Amino acid sequence: MHIFVDAMGGDFAPREIVKGCADAVNEYQVHLTLIGSESAIINELSLVKYPKEAIDILPSKSVIGFNEEPMKAIREKQDSSIVIGLDAVNRDEEDSVLVSAGSTGALLAGGLFKLGRIKGIKRPALATPLPTKDHVTLLLDSGANADCKAEYLQQFGILGSIYYQNVFNVAFPKVGLLNIGTEEEKGSSLVKKAYQLLSETKSINFIGNIESRDIMNGDADVIVTDGFTGNILLKQLEGLSSFLLNGLKQAILSSTRGKIGGALIKKDLQSFKKEFSSDEVGGAPFLGIRGGLIKAHGSSNAYAIKNAIKQAIAYMDGDIISKIENTINIEMQSK
Repeated sequence: MHIFVDAMGGDFAPREIVKGCADAVNEYQVHLTLIGSESAIINELSLVKYPKEAIDILPSKSVIGFNEEPMKAIREKQDSSIVIGLDAVNRDEEDSVLVSAGSTGALLAGGLFKLGRIKGIKRPALATPLPTKDHVTLLLDSGANADCKAEYLQQFGILGSIYYQNVFNVAFPKVGLLNIGTEEEKGSSLVKKAYQLLSETKSINFIGNIESRDIMNGDADVIVTDGFTGNILLKQLEGLSSFLLNGLKQAILSSTRGKIGGALIKKDLQSFKKEFSSDEVGGAPFLGIRGGLIKAHGSSNAYAIKNAIKQAIAYMDGDIISKIENTINIEMQSK
């Protein structure tokens, strides 16, 4: 297993990226290759404690920004940390993975251009784990494909089911289709067609439609939707979580009685905040690409990067790529 980390991607690179990598090698006993400005990485590594043999550096000269046109940047910035990382994964094929908090668009475009799709996959999907009432729920697509066909959503269900089986050790994960109602006849023409295709897919445990209000109850293990809707849902959940926690904090601090009560439940509030923090998730894999690619949040801190690396380890240990290939091959033969 070879884990490459884009040290230059994200709002707080390279400091938080490097610190998160140091924390990861200390906790998970893995070897990491950091990609980026050699002098900047060396400077940040001097500030943290880690086994020296656990981290090496692959130099890069440029960075792809969040506002750059993805495909143009991938073609023109061959010396960027993202491109060098993707090339490294391509050389190692299924034995390596790249973790980056950089541009989602550049990672997707670069992943398709440099690594390609798994045979039979029409579109890769960004699969984001969501903390829910009793367990983690996987949302896909959460931003890779704004425009989708029903066949894409069908494959998202297969991809999510395979990932959930092998990373969360659930034999028959429940797959739900995000919709405005639970009835089969509800929804747009896209969703209705996707419902029909998912119902006919023998390799998954499709439970039907699920409404957004039921997501946090954990009614489904895998939630399928298009990338436009999925990204709006994801950001709404992040914003709502922040709004509720900040509102609760203000209410507690607004009176002496509140402050006393807040002190008594401080540990419980911290536990609640941690459980629903995106930092706990760390990263989301691009499923369907012929190579390991984990997208960390652009605003990732060191703790989030450490957890993104944990996701990368689970991805590789689960042998996700070969299992997707096998399942898709069976599905294609059955048609």
